[in-house]
Amino acid sequence: MPIPHSRVLLKISGEALAPPEPLSSPHGIDPAMLEKLGLDIKNVHDSQIEICIVIGGGNIFRGDSGSETHGIDRATSDYMGMLATVINALALQSALEALDVPCRVMTAIPMPTIGEPYIRRRAIRHLEKKRVVIFAAGTGNPFFTTDTAAALRASEMGCDLLLKATKVDGVYSDDPTKNAQAVFYPTLNYHDVLFNGLNIMDATAVALARENHVPIAVFSIYDTNGFSNVLKKQGRFTLIRPSVDE
Repeated sequence: MPIPHSRVLLKISGEALAPPEPLSSPHGIDPAMLEKLGLDIKNVHDSQIEICIVIGGGNIFRGDSGSETHGIDRATSDYMGMLATVINALALQSALEALDVPCRVMTAIPMPTIGEPYIRRRAIRHLEKKRVVIFAAGTGNPFFTTDTAAALRASEMGCDLLLKATKVDGVYSDDPTKNAQAVFYPTLNYHDVLFNGLNIMDATAVALARENHVPIAVFSIYDTNGFSNVLKKQGRFTLIRPSVDE
């Protein structure tokens, strides 16, 4: 089945890379998940789709929890979280290159020894050459989440879809892991998400996607070939897009 997308952004949470509980610590990087992600991304890359990625750092350090739990200044804590995303980006780059997928890490905080500084036109050129581009260090600013970074980069790159890989297979009225009666939403519009406080992405990210007309697909990172299935409009996922009057 043909995939009607040419350039997409995949947002991966850092927690998704963590080893499974309770078998081990919820911190660090699970090699099995890293390999699965690499294969999923390669599957889409082989179909000639241009892919950029934003990855979180919650499996290593979360800026908000560092501030709340450890008493670290919030801005400093957020910068620490940004560094955690760089670690994950390098790990994913290594996994992709092991599968012969060309890849570049671009960092919002300049770190020329380990990654290219983020330059919009250079990133677009990498995508045009069919290189996967991983955007690390969030937006480079404290007080902004990697969800917001994903919406920002998707807008800058002219992506026609932002895919958020989560622990559940879409958006529900409540947490489906805690409430068996939670209602699954196959489609939503941006207003639904913002007005009803559906906690799938922060409000800034949703508002930015809405302003730039970037649809959002929410799917489970654990589904086999979940990434490519969403692009083929197969499997279970939620699509967030403009309403008729937007």
